[in-house]
Amino acid sequence: MFTGLIEAVGQVADIEETDGGCRLRIATPLAAELAAGDSIAVNGVCLTVVSPTATMFAADVSPETRRVTTLGQWAAGRRVNLERPLRADARLGGHFVLGHVDAVTSLLSVRADADCYWLEFALPEPMQSLLISKGSVSLDGISLTVASLGTRAFGVQIVPHTWTHTALSGLTPGAAVNLEADVLGKYVARLMALQAEPDGAAPRRIV
Repeated sequence: MFTGLIEAVGQVADIEETDGGCRLRIATPLAAELAAGDSIAVNGVCLTVVSPTATMFAADVSPETRRVTTLGQWAAGRRVNLERPLRADARLGGHFVLGHVDAVTSLLSVRADADCYWLEFALPEPMQSLLISKGSVSLDGISLTVASLGTRAFGVQIVPHTWTHTALSGLTPGAAVNLEADVLGKYVARLMALQAEPDGAAPRRIV
């Protein structure tokens, strides 16, 4: 369980191809505080730490994770958002983020608004019922507020701290981004869909 509050921005140092998947090596000073077997969110994807050193850690990516996230498109040099799991005794500053990506979306536009930035993203059809105006959404692991919502796109406004302390500032229109909807909304949508099914019918898949 994560919060979407980014602790550090790392850099992909190397990608080693495996049988259908890959092993990422990510350079970050945060690696000195990690142990083998720890969970870590990398651009919103929950991965398991292996072979940590003082400056770098590795993580294995399964074929399925590579298919359903942006990880399959990465190359060495990419900047990535990093967050360790939420401690049970810590304050929850963002929202509940599982690190399980629901969809890959694309950045449509970026525009400045005073010292902030508006970012507009495509809204995949399966996500249309799971986002609400002023609700929470995770984009590349960052807890953000849905500031505008249409049928095919949604927007978020980025404050200066988030712009400078995450990898968002390196995105350009067309970039692929990991999207995770608020888990509370997903449970509500699932329950309502099951209640709407006629008796004996197979449950309808939500996402």
